[in-house]
Amino acid sequence: MDITKIKTSCLINNYNYAGFLSEAIDSALNQTVQFDEIIIVDDASTDNSAEVITKFAQLTNVKSILKEKNEGQLSSFNEGFLAATGDIIFFLDADDIYEPQYLENVLNFYSRRTECDFIFCAYKKFGAVEGIFQTDAVDLDLGYSVIRTLCNGEWIGSITSTLSIRREIIRKILPIPNIEDWRVRSDDCLIWGASLVGAKKFYMSKPLVMYRIHQSNQYHNNKFLHTDKNYEYKRFWKRNSLFNYILKKNNLSLPLLLAFTSIDELKTIPCPKFQDFISYLKIIFLFEHNLYWKIKGIVLLFSYFIKILMSGKLKNTQ
Repeated sequence: MDITKIKTSCLINNYNYAGFLSEAIDSALNQTVQFDEIIIVDDASTDNSAEVITKFAQLTNVKSILKEKNEGQLSSFNEGFLAATGDIIFFLDADDIYEPQYLENVLNFYSRRTECDFIFCAYKKFGAVEGIFQTDAVDLDLGYSVIRTLCNGEWIGSITSTLSIRREIIRKILPIPNIEDWRVRSDDCLIWGASLVGAKKFYMSKPLVMYRIHQSNQYHNNKFLHTDKNYEYKRFWKRNSLFNYILKKNNLSLPLLLAFTSIDELKTIPCPKFQDFISYLKIIFLFEHNLYWKIKGIVLLFSYFIKILMSGKLKNTQ
């Protein structure tokens, strides 16, 4: 597939990052393969972000959405997606930067692996902290993760700026109405949501995104936990509400033969890790209500584990 025939949209969400915003936009503009459109959503910033955005909005492939009311990151995702026309949607936080070859590399990956719905890549930390963060040293086919997300709440992805998602997947997720729940960390909605609606996920080991570390990084600095002792408890109920919304929107529910569907889902991972088997064992043991199918599912799971182990396809964890 010719990658130039894949229409791309880059959504940049911003709130009071005027000092970083120009670098983020420039990094999206200066790709070796150009984005078809760059949509900058400003969440009613109180600094001079609007001035910065207005300067770039004069370019033909740049659109701007200047919100009148501050409503949080999920609201910006919602509005950006509704304005986007791309086949693949890319997300960039206004304080982060793309490497110049980011888009070209990711599009080549989508072109080679046409079954791919969702990609996240490794990234470089810069600023107050430096280093490379990799989930693994090699590219990974992570298969499907509907059941392990629904039952275990597994989070299979990475920071916002490393994410790209096919339009047919993201339209099953966005827009999400409960914006107050996700004023921050709304990449959770994309990561959990994509799994729930059946995205086939892949990981790229090449660090193609620069993740800026500074005092305002709420996720990196764990500001949620420092300011709210009940943060994780509240997040559980927000996640529960999000899952219920996405399941209802897409008419989804747990399968009747959960044990067999779990094993089928595990088999979509070409080189599973030991932890993958543990995840599905936990699901079958806890969530398969029929005792006969529970026992049979566990036996089949162990049989498959031995088969993968003997074949040499069991992935070593780092």
